[in-house]
Amino acid sequence: MKFVRFIMKNSALANVPKHIEHFSKFSPSPLSMKQFLDFGSTNACEKTSYVFLRQELPVRLSNIMKEINLLPDRLRTTPSVQMVQSWYVQSLMELLEFLEKSPEDHSTLAEFVETLVNIRNRHNDVVPTMAQGVIEYKEAFGQDPLTNQNIQYFLDRFYMSRISIRMLINQHTLVFDGATNPLHPNTIGSIDSQCHVTEVVKDAYESARMLCDQYYLSSPDLLLRELNINNKNQPISIVYVPSHLYHMLFELFKNAMRATIENNEGACLPPIEVMVAIGGEDLSIKMSDRGGGVPFRKIENLFSYMYSTAPTPQIGEKHRAPLAGFGYGLPISRLYAKYFQGDLQLYSMEGYGTEAVIHLKALSTDSVERLPVYNKTALRNYTVSQGADDWCVPSKEPLDLAVFRLAK
Repeated sequence: MKFVRFIMKNSALANVPKHIEHFSKFSPSPLSMKQFLDFGSTNACEKTSYVFLRQELPVRLSNIMKEINLLPDRLRTTPSVQMVQSWYVQSLMELLEFLEKSPEDHSTLAEFVETLVNIRNRHNDVVPTMAQGVIEYKEAFGQDPLTNQNIQYFLDRFYMSRISIRMLINQHTLVFDGATNPLHPNTIGSIDSQCHVTEVVKDAYESARMLCDQYYLSSPDLLLRELNINNKNQPISIVYVPSHLYHMLFELFKNAMRATIENNEGACLPPIEVMVAIGGEDLSIKMSDRGGGVPFRKIENLFSYMYSTAPTPQIGEKHRAPLAGFGYGLPISRLYAKYFQGDLQLYSMEGYGTEAVIHLKALSTDSVERLPVYNKTALRNYTVSQGADDWCVPSKEPLDLAVFRLAK
C-alpha cells in the first residue's frame, strides 16, 4: 500500500509543471472589500465559496510560481528558496485534489477547510524563509543593481500574492467554522465592518511601547487626533481588516520610537503625533516623530528588501533586538496598504524627524484587491537589461576646470 501511495505521489509531482502552466494562463479574480463583506454577511454559502476557491487559489499560486522560476538561478537554488518553492508545490497538489470532488458532500467541505488551515500553517514562515534565501544569495554572490531590481520587483509581487492568498483562506475558514467572536460582533471573517481606526492606533502604540520600554527602559508618549468631516461628532470607522492596519501601524510606531529614543538621549522625549482624517474618498493616517529624520537619498532604501539598518537576525533567533529584524517591516507594510488600493509614504527632514502617511480607501466599493498576474509584461521586467543612464551622473570629485583653460 505504501508503495502504491509512493507511486501516486511521484506521478502527481511529475504533473505539477503542467498544472502550473494551465492555471497560470488564467488571471486572478480580484474581490472588493464590499464583496468580501456582502458574501460573508448575507449570502454566505460554503458550497459557493468552495467552488470559487478550489479554482481561484490554484490560479493565484500558479501565477506567482511561474515568477519564482524567473528568479536568477543562483537565488532560486538557495536552500531557503527551494524550501519555499516546495511548500507552494505541496499546497498546489493538495488543492488540485478537490477539483473533481462534489460540493454537495459535507465531508468534502470539512476536509477542504482542514486543508486550507494546513496550507496557511505551512506558509507561516514564508516571509523569513524567503528573506533568509536573499541573505544567503547576498553573502555568496554580493549585489548588483540589475539583480536588486529584479528581486525587489519579484518580492513585492510574491508577498502581495501571499497576502491575498491568506486573505481568501482566512475568510473561508473563519466564516464557515460555525463560531462568532462575541468581542467583535461586527467582524465578518477577518474584516470589521466598523473598524474604529483610533482604537487600532492605540492598540498598535501600546504594543510597540511595551517592547520599547523593555529594550530602552523608556518610550515616547502618543498625541492622537482625528478629524471626521463626514460626521464631526462620530469616531472614524471604515470597513477594513484590523490586523492589516495594526501591522502597518505597529511597524511605524516601532521605527518612530527607535528613532526618537536614539536621537534624543538624555533629553525629554518628544511625543509621537498621529492624525487620522477621513474625507469623501480617502482615509489618511499621518504619524510624525522627532527622531532626527533620514537623508532624502536613503528614503527609497527603506522600502528595499536588500537593505536594512539593523543587524541581520537568523530564523529562530530568540535574543534579537525587538525593534529591528530583517528590514522587511516597511516594504511589507506598504504592500498591506496597497493591497486594497491604498499606499504608505514617507516624508523626512534630516536633522528633525519623519512623517509616515498611510492612505486607505474610505469606501468599501473602492477597496479592491491589487493582485499580481503573470503575463508578457511581467516577463519583460525579469529580462530587462541594465542600460546606460540617460541622465548625467555627477562625479564624486569636483571638476578640474584648469584643463579647459586656453593656452596663452
